[in-house]
Amino acid sequence: MSATAVRPVVTDAKPPVRTRRRAGAGLGLVAWLVGIVFFLPIAWMALTSFHSESDAATNPPSFAASLTLDGYREFFGAGGGASPWPALVNSAVASIASTLFVLVLALPAAYALSIRPVKKWTDVLFFFLSTKMLPVVAGLLPIYLFAKNTDMLDNIWLLVILYTSMNLPIAVWMMQSFLAEVPVAIVEAARVDGAKLPTILVRVVAPIALPGIAATSLICFIFSWNELLFARVLTGVVAETAPVFLTGFITSQGLFLAKVCAASLVISLPVLAAGFAAQDKLVQGLSLGAVK
Repeated sequence: MSATAVRPVVTDAKPPVRTRRRAGAGLGLVAWLVGIVFFLPIAWMALTSFHSESDAATNPPSFAASLTLDGYREFFGAGGGASPWPALVNSAVASIASTLFVLVLALPAAYALSIRPVKKWTDVLFFFLSTKMLPVVAGLLPIYLFAKNTDMLDNIWLLVILYTSMNLPIAVWMMQSFLAEVPVAIVEAARVDGAKLPTILVRVVAPIALPGIAATSLICFIFSWNELLFARVLTGVVAETAPVFLTGFITSQGLFLAKVCAASLVISLPVLAAGFAAQDKLVQGLSLGAVK
């Protein structure tokens, strides 16, 4: 008699539906808690901006204090102070212009590192990222001396050049991963049809990688808008940006908390508006290539 081999029965065991639901509910609760923790400082800043200086400085804080718009009036110069509009315009010019320059330079570089890879492209990417390892303070004095000798102090275009060079490495690194998802067959088909490199970049690559380009643009815009150190040292009155203008409200005497909160909220609005307008492209861009 031949012994029959007993084969083990393999079952695709899955956790019960109730367990999966509990796990999903737990993760959702954690996500909500983390979101609330990150949102609380912004909500507290917005509430404080509508309080008077005396109420904003109370300890413990008063939640039932009367609301007022005095902080916003002082920020916009109603009390005889400086107008914030030149600083806001300077920040917009520096951020938008530098972001456009970064995209113009980063797109061909990312194309060369992804779709048409060069030799040792990983070393090139590492070199780009290594430039971000230099402490900003270490390069402050040479840049200041250069700006002084070339008469570019208090010049908005100096900030545009600096912000472009500061954001270019991270933009190339991000867009390289985005452009790596572009099908090479489409690029080759356009090349066979006689399309030149500028046409391929603008009409073929850019529309496909638009979510990634939007995510890169938003991050570069945020970095440029929030930059303070170089703007504080290299500008004065003409090229003063919004973060530098904000620091002018902090004094060693008197109360300024409500006014600073009002100014911070107003200066944060362009970034929040840009993020809200591009949120769909931002999510697509940041998740591009995550799922194969």
